[in-house]
Amino acid sequence: VQVYLAYEAACERSGQVDFGELLLRAHELWLNSPSVLNHYQQRFQYLLVDEFQDTNTIQYAWLRVLAGNSNTITVVGDDDQSIYGWRGAKIENIQQFSEDFPGTQTVKLEQNYRSTSCILDAANAVISNNPSRLGKELWTDGETGDPISLYAAFNEQDEARFIVERIEEHVSNDTLRSEQSILYRSNAQSRVLEEELIRTGIPYRIYGGQRFYDRLEIKNAVAYLRLSHGRDDDAAFERVVNTPTRGIGNKTIEALRFRARESNTSMWRAAEQLINDGSLTKRAMTALQNFMALINDCGEASSTLSLEDLAAFVLEASDLMAFHGKETGEKGQARIENLQELVNATRQFEPEGDDSTALREFLDTAALDSGEQQADEYTDAVQLMTLHSAKGLEFPVVYLAGVEENLFPHKMSVEEPGRLEEERRLCYVGITRAMKHLYLTYAETRRWYGQESYNAVSRFVREIPDECIKEIRVKANISRPVSAGMSYASADHETGLLLGQRVMHSVFGEGVILNIEGQGSNARVQVNFDDEGSKWLVAAYANLNSI
Repeated sequence: VQVYLAYEAACERSGQVDFGELLLRAHELWLNSPSVLNHYQQRFQYLLVDEFQDTNTIQYAWLRVLAGNSNTITVVGDDDQSIYGWRGAKIENIQQFSEDFPGTQTVKLEQNYRSTSCILDAANAVISNNPSRLGKELWTDGETGDPISLYAAFNEQDEARFIVERIEEHVSNDTLRSEQSILYRSNAQSRVLEEELIRTGIPYRIYGGQRFYDRLEIKNAVAYLRLSHGRDDDAAFERVVNTPTRGIGNKTIEALRFRARESNTSMWRAAEQLINDGSLTKRAMTALQNFMALINDCGEASSTLSLEDLAAFVLEASDLMAFHGKETGEKGQARIENLQELVNATRQFEPEGDDSTALREFLDTAALDSGEQQADEYTDAVQLMTLHSAKGLEFPVVYLAGVEENLFPHKMSVEEPGRLEEERRLCYVGITRAMKHLYLTYAETRRWYGQESYNAVSRFVREIPDECIKEIRVKANISRPVSAGMSYASADHETGLLLGQRVMHSVFGEGVILNIEGQGSNARVQVNFDDEGSKWLVAAYANLNSI
């Protein structure tokens, strides 16, 4: 509040306003000066608003005052596509418009010219579960089209591999890469997808965003790891010496640069020299010493910790996690998820035996991946984007990745009905981006927030009619994460069950085996059922049938 008041006072002193203030001041002016309001009401007698579902509180209040009781107002919007509540949009504006403007005539534009009827049937079924919507039913006189393909991946790597294989299939059938798009709920999901696209040599473009290793928070974290590996990395040093802010200002950094050039040495060595000869202020010297001690601690940790534990240690010790987590809303949450995904990315570099090259290999890979430039606008490239970025776009082929509980709907939304409804609207937007072919994929196990999670398929998928879905089962040759001390290669010979095996239960339906413990009549099996969640069963009486 104090920062906001100081900001407002500074704007007042300089005679400036920001965009939101323009609307607020105009609204106040009209309320306090009827003659001015009358002037503008006479000047603008016909009002037309597009994307009305995305208006916020002050925009609607401004519009209501300007429209008054006599002006003609037309608004165009779709309450089922109101997906920006996190940045202030109020779906209530479109829902209560008819009450605020008595005599309103509502025209429903329900015929769809984009998607097949199968895709529209799925979208209608999902969104019908939102109780507070105005209500409409999309239809088309076009073709029925293929059923929606649903793939249950073993993990996120298998999911990415499946999607890339389908992309290549469609390309071989004369579909351009640019006519195919991969959509996801969270930016952090792009990392595994990008790696698989790079591995297979498929050009891609991040729409409305950056590649994983080009993101601000990832560059900062990698810079800390680079300094932990080698102190003479000047680019990494400059990037994080005052990130997060620790009192090392531009004057000190310029002194470091000058000493480094003068002594033909690195900025790290220059810092040691300036500290030793007392050339810095006491405040700057203390801040620099603390920073260098932090980097030395990270360096020592690199010789004793696994790469995954080292990455987690660096994020906490540097305070990067808290620093980037201060951003409010979806952006702050996305930065935290990206940093957690960076920790996940280090797992594939874990060395065998006494090999100590894991950190170097990871840094080399990060440098190469960030060096891969975005495909230019003239290149036939696959489009990657978040569901929020996809609004207003369309593609012949769409892959909607990560349709699983706690990811989509996002775990922060499931406890609040209003936010859950917005997640469902986001799913509706995603489904209706597809023109001809739609693939839904989910991972039965996913590395998320630094640990393996076992999530059921999204409730949104379960809301789609069975006749609109075609399940795909592909046996992938991949390694799958297991509980400590157990292996997928070894089965419990008494029960005949395997970790990771998909099974059917007469009551709970389909699921995947997560754990097996005990022997003989005491053997128990943990199964994550698609519809019922995780349950422990006595193996002898479970009557599980392999699928």
